[in-house]
Order: sequence, then structure tokens, then C-alpha cells
Amino acid sequence: MKPHRFAATALAALFTLAACAENPIAPAGDASNSVISQSFTRGGSGSYTFTRVDVPGAFQTAPSGINARGVIVGWYFQGTGCPSAPCVVRGFVFKDGGFTTVVYHDNATGTDAAFTQLRGIGPSGEVVGLYRMAGEPVVNLHGFLLTTSGEFVPVKHPDHTNSVAQRILPDGTILGCYHDNDQMGSMHGMLWDKDGFSVLAMATTMNNGATPSGRRITGFFTDAGKGRAYVLEDGQFTPFDAPNSFFTQSWDMNPSGTIVGLAENSTYFRFRNSMARD
Repeated sequence: MKPHRFAATALAALFTLAACAENPIAPAGDASNSVISQSFTRGGSGSYTFTRVDVPGAFQTAPSGINARGVIVGWYFQGTGCPSAPCVVRGFVFKDGGFTTVVYHDNATGTDAAFTQLRGIGPSGEVVGLYRMAGEPVVNLHGFLLTTSGEFVPVKHPDHTNSVAQRILPDGTILGCYHDNDQMGSMHGMLWDKDGFSVLAMATTMNNGATPSGRRITGFFTDAGKGRAYVLEDGQFTPFDAPNSFFTQSWDMNPSGTIVGLAENSTYFRFRNSMARD
């Protein structure tokens, strides 16, 4: 593995970020965040152009995954009085300039979920996410796979209350976590493939990204009350922290092994910061 390199940029607002939580990456809805720079150049190595991705009429839009074809998935909050009043949460697919709303449908009961989030998308368009049915406890989050033919396939560990499907690899392997009656203490990183489920023995872990082969996985965990990131490579668990940070979370990894995530540093007044590592 290459020496650690980090880049941190202060964000405009605090992030609501909790393991296996409903809203792990979306910033608070704030008019002050509505105007952003259209482009910037970093280190003289190239420029980036920003494009707004906002579901029409939504209080808040949270993109969570993108594939090589540029298809984006995520979720949005909508409802009168958001966020002080209960908001409807639905998934979306953004493709060719248009939005498609996605709501998990339970074929067994013929009912739609009250809460749907799309978390990741594979190279061929397979989508993974999570849902909660009406009347369920807030901690209940169930994983699913949405096939390219539009079929919802539950992703559920048979021995645990909740399973979260976070990312999907090119071969169909799904990464995420399971938990029981809370969203943290009973959480374990999970991998699901054709051979079934495999899990990390260490509690409070969550698998969030991997190289295409699945040999190198990244995620985060809690270590003596401190949020830390990790790399799991061929079964070897290696934790790491962003420099000068007391809170680090890893959220994804690209094919070359570069990791992106968030870090929290008291010098930034507890603002969360973007992070990249390879």
C-alpha cells in the first residue's frame, strides 16, 4: 500500500453522519448552501465542473453513488414543513438529465415502503439500497437489490433484524452491515455474494467500498468511543485516522484503491471535512 496522503477541505455545514443511519451523508438543508462555484482547479492538474443534482420540489437531495456510465443514485426528502415536520424519503435515479423516483415495493404484501434510500449502483445499472415499511421502528433498515429489469430482491441476513446494502461490485457482491435493535453497538460489516453472507467479527464495523475484486475493502468502526476508518485486505484489518482528526469515516473506494470519506477536527469547530487517501 502506498504511503498515506490526505486532502481536507472544510465543508459549508455540519454533516449528519451516523453508522448505518438513515441520513449518513446529506448536509442540512440551508439556503446558504444553494450557491456553489461552477468550477475549480486543484494543484494545476486539471479542472472540475460542478453540476447541480436537485430533485425538483425536494427539500433536500442526497446523491450517494455513481457508476462509470455517469448514472447517479441517492435519495431525497420531500414534504410540507420539512425538516421540522416528518418528511417523505424516496430514492432516485438520475440518468440522461432526468430523475426517476424509486420506492421499494414488497411483493409479498403488495405494499410500498414508507422510506427508501438508494446507496450504490453497479457498472451495469444494478442498484442497492435500504427501506423501512410503515409502522416499523426507526432503527429498522432493510437492504435490497434492484435489478436492471426492475425487480426488488431483499438483501437480509437471516439471523439479524436489519441489513443495510451500501455498495455493489461488478460481480454482484454487495457490501454493507447488519444490526439488531440499535444502529451502532450491534453493527457488523457484512459482505453478501453467491456463497452467502460473511461478516466481520468486530462490532461497530460497516463495509462501505471495495476494489472490483473485493480483495481490499474499506469502512469505519468505533474504537473506544472514537470513530476510525479501516482497510480490510485479504483478511488483514488495518485501522487508520486522518491527520489531526479525532473522527474518521471511510465511505468508498475506487478501483485503484483510493479512499474517500469524512474527518472531524476540532480546529474546524467540529465541522466535518472531505478526505481522500491512497
